[in-house]
Amino acid sequence: MVADLFDTGPGEGVPLAERLRPQHLSQVAGQRHLLGPGKPLRLAFESGKLHSMILWGPPGVGKTTLARLMADAFDAEFIALSAVFSGVKDIREAVSRAQALKQQGRRVILFVDEVHRFNKAQQDAFLPYVEQGLVTFIGATTENPSFEVNSALLSRSAVYVLEALDAEAMAELFDRARAEACPELEFEGDARDRIIGFADGDARRLMNVVEQLQVAAAATANTKVSGAFVDTVLASKLRRFDKGGEAFYDQISALHKAVRGSHPDAALYWLARMLDGGADPLYLARRLVRMASEDIGLADPRALQITLDACAAYERLGSPEGELALAQATVFLACAAKSNAVYKAFSAARKFVANDDSRPVPMHLRNAPTRLMKDLGYGVEYRYAHDEPDGYAAGVRYLPDGMDEPGWYRPVARGIEARIAEKLAWLRSLDEAASTASSEPPVSGCTAAGNRDADRVGPLSGEADDRP
Repeated sequence: MVADLFDTGPGEGVPLAERLRPQHLSQVAGQRHLLGPGKPLRLAFESGKLHSMILWGPPGVGKTTLARLMADAFDAEFIALSAVFSGVKDIREAVSRAQALKQQGRRVILFVDEVHRFNKAQQDAFLPYVEQGLVTFIGATTENPSFEVNSALLSRSAVYVLEALDAEAMAELFDRARAEACPELEFEGDARDRIIGFADGDARRLMNVVEQLQVAAAATANTKVSGAFVDTVLASKLRRFDKGGEAFYDQISALHKAVRGSHPDAALYWLARMLDGGADPLYLARRLVRMASEDIGLADPRALQITLDACAAYERLGSPEGELALAQATVFLACAAKSNAVYKAFSAARKFVANDDSRPVPMHLRNAPTRLMKDLGYGVEYRYAHDEPDGYAAGVRYLPDGMDEPGWYRPVARGIEARIAEKLAWLRSLDEAASTASSEPPVSGCTAAGNRDADRVGPLSGEADDRP
């Protein structure tokens, strides 16, 4: 017997997705990696041993269906809760019902949909009953259980990862839906493709679309469904995209990696996917600014300004005009020379400071705005770089006394940063010469080779060889 919060009575008004819900494992579309012969979930059905599990996957791929089929396969009572609508009272009632059924010798499956929406205390409430064997817990989630499900509950459950339905599975479901809901309608090839594309691997969404088209066709006395008719009925073509969810972070990660990997077409694809899915363009702009500093850095300092300009352009123009500025910045970042030297150096500096003592500022680096401070030696022996040959005070130390040269910033041999490395190497050679003459310690741990001409060229000049 299957009874839960999602039950709907017989008769008209039952959604197509519910009418076509598989009654046998063989009717489940897709998920061959789990349900094929010898695959993990098929073996779980065939083992005769019921166990707790987490079903993780995007919407509309069969999580609830599989939980129901598990109850049928093991002749277990099916109690369902939705974390969206249920509270502590509902959990207590479910447990009381499970206890009553257990006394009757019945096995109980407690199914929790959207389990990630329960807080830690609510998830912990299930643990004693799972450990006692009162219920077999099956949780369904669209979010990564590593982050959203308590470790204690996760350790007691097998995790099965469900995938978005592929084109073959969606075509199979479309044929079933058409035969059930509107066998009298003729669907042109491009209409069928549009419907499957719009559903985006979500079986429930596909069923809903077929129902919408059936109603719209009846209202307009249409017997043939064209691609244009589908576009008219489906005014919004949002892809599967959950702001702040797993798909969101997967896609922004893909965009970042495509930029870092210097692949402009892939970067544009993921940018367009996120915009099409409803991502905030200004959020994407902020991420582009981050990429400019993290992955391009001083290999091409123009990247930061270009991304900031793209932000400003979008703020002024809005969508869709401002999105072109974001696309321009994305392509520039993907094509620019890459360096994470500043990112690594700053991370190392922050880690060092967090674990180090508060070293005093050396006396020669302290400001001396009052006579008392001057009398105390503040600023004594400070050498003003602008008054020195080549504008550089060779041999002066700028780190706290007793601190070794860390050498955090190590320019890469790409883009403008290669020329920065040459200049720093030349400055270090001046320090070494000054150290030899005065027995003062060297200034920095930079080891890159270079020459004096680097200062004359200037590391940030806009010459043609600085192009990305």
